Amino acid sequence: MAGGGLTRNRKQTPMNVPLLDLKRQYQTIKDEINEAIAEVVESQGFRLGPKVAAFEGEIAGYSGAKRAVGVASGTDAILLALMAVGVGRDDEVITTPYTFFATAGAVARVGAVPVFVDIDPKTYNIDPSKIEAAITEKTKAIMPVHLYGQCADMDLIMEVANRRGIAVVEDAAQAVGAEYKGRRAGSFGQAGCFSFFPSKNLGGYGDGGMIATDSDELADLLVSLREHGQTEAYHHWTIGTNSRLDALQAAVLSVKLRHLDAWSDGRSANADYYGSRFEGTPVTAPWREEWSRHIYNQYIIRVQNRDALLAHLREEGIGCAIYYPMPLHLQECFRTLGYAEGDMPEAEKAARETLSIPVFSLLTNEEMAHVADTILEFVGGA
Repeated sequence: MAGGGLTRNRKQTPMNVPLLDLKRQYQTIKDEINEAIAEVVESQGFRLGPKVAAFEGEIAGYSGAKRAVGVASGTDAILLALMAVGVGRDDEVITTPYTFFATAGAVARVGAVPVFVDIDPKTYNIDPSKIEAAITEKTKAIMPVHLYGQCADMDLIMEVANRRGIAVVEDAAQAVGAEYKGRRAGSFGQAGCFSFFPSKNLGGYGDGGMIATDSDELADLLVSLREHGQTEAYHHWTIGTNSRLDALQAAVLSVKLRHLDAWSDGRSANADYYGSRFEGTPVTAPWREEWSRHIYNQYIIRVQNRDALLAHLREEGIGCAIYYPMPLHLQECFRTLGYAEGDMPEAEKAARETLSIPVFSLLTNEEMAHVADTILEFVGGA
């Protein structure tokens, strides 16, 4: 983790800096991980079971929810949560166009229609002031996304939703451990959806997801839906799907959860370093709301010459990526919704100007300084 006392380090020799290095992380917890995996293998209990039940309880407690239900992926978490709150054919779900495809893809998969609302240009999260105008008699749910690890403005979103009698499903895929005014992501709406994709702050060794809820009724429904709508073996009262969290993944994730806050604090410290380096330069650092615990699932900078900087960083061996190059309202698969370029100007501008750079907690001071130096020298802010 980068800490105090970092100084500018002019490049002397080429240095490769990965966007994320999970091998480093594994080396720090190798014995714990291997022991947890061995326990599952020795038991030969791979399908649900005590490891999954224990991890569900841990995530519920960590997130401040009453219950949590493990599923096969973050995408399935959103899909099943929408099904559980009753979203179906021709219903509308208000959400953001600036997010990973699964957010709106899950809406379409249950037969509903995603209704896009533009973003706040500072946080990249959905602009809550625009939600109410998008509500119609068909609106069944609002799905805020806690993008990049910072919560959306949930007070305003919940006020509108509660007043209008609309369900809220939180896409917290990038935000496990993030906080809004001291309350954890995933604990505000009827359901909060998490992803344990390997690159997430809390990442498994394959796919995995979780749905948190304060409703026993909703949790029991989700338990049924993840196993084809069963109430008991071979008795199906509704149509669900096959979406279970593997015991191996739960064992790995349970180990990692014990280290998550330290890793998140490391990312925050690295973000602070970058912020100090980019202040007063052509590089816009991420905005962190004063009430937010931002976990920096990604560290997103904003520059006018983004594509040129992207190419330069790759030439220099510095890991970087674009999240996301095309907003969802402009995707080919959503053409029939009738959106056009210019309809979501802030999302479209963010798609042109933003870039993710390394922020994982095990970056060295030298790597951090090299990344900052390389960026600032290119944009003329050195």
